[in-house]
Amino acid sequence: MASNRKEEDIIKEVIQIFSNHLEKNGLRKTPERFAILEEIYRRSDHFDAEALYIHMKVQNYRVSRATVYNTLELLVTCDLVKKHQFGKNLAQYEKSYGFKQHDHVICVDCGKVVEFCDPRVQQIKSLVGEILKFKITHHSLNLYGICDGACDKKEAIS
Repeated sequence: MASNRKEEDIIKEVIQIFSNHLEKNGLRKTPERFAILEEIYRRSDHFDAEALYIHMKVQNYRVSRATVYNTLELLVTCDLVKKHQFGKNLAQYEKSYGFKQHDHVICVDCGKVVEFCDPRVQQIKSLVGEILKFKITHHSLNLYGICDGACDKKEAIS
């Protein structure tokens, strides 16, 4: 129940941030845009735009494919969603508000994405910034390989 409450609080906050962003940029505040935002913040995974569109259609939302794609780009511009290009020419997204920096391990065969957070990455980032006299504001670390299970078995057969 406590995590549900926290999720609802986060959703209220991101709705307000998005509403302010739309207003500031003279863009329409449509129910479809806010439905997309809420759907994203109820997820706990990485997703592509097409999968989000199909999921919303199955849930009987009345949104067009173009609205999903355009809304995702708006959400990226106001830092509520992060866009990743993990390879294979498919952009994936994840919610970003209220979530600490994390990194990814990506399977090159099946596309599985696993998040991880290691404080040593922050230490390295700080040290590099100090040595190079650079104010590092953010980073992205993606490690690619083959995941355990089906992918390893598939490679063994090849």
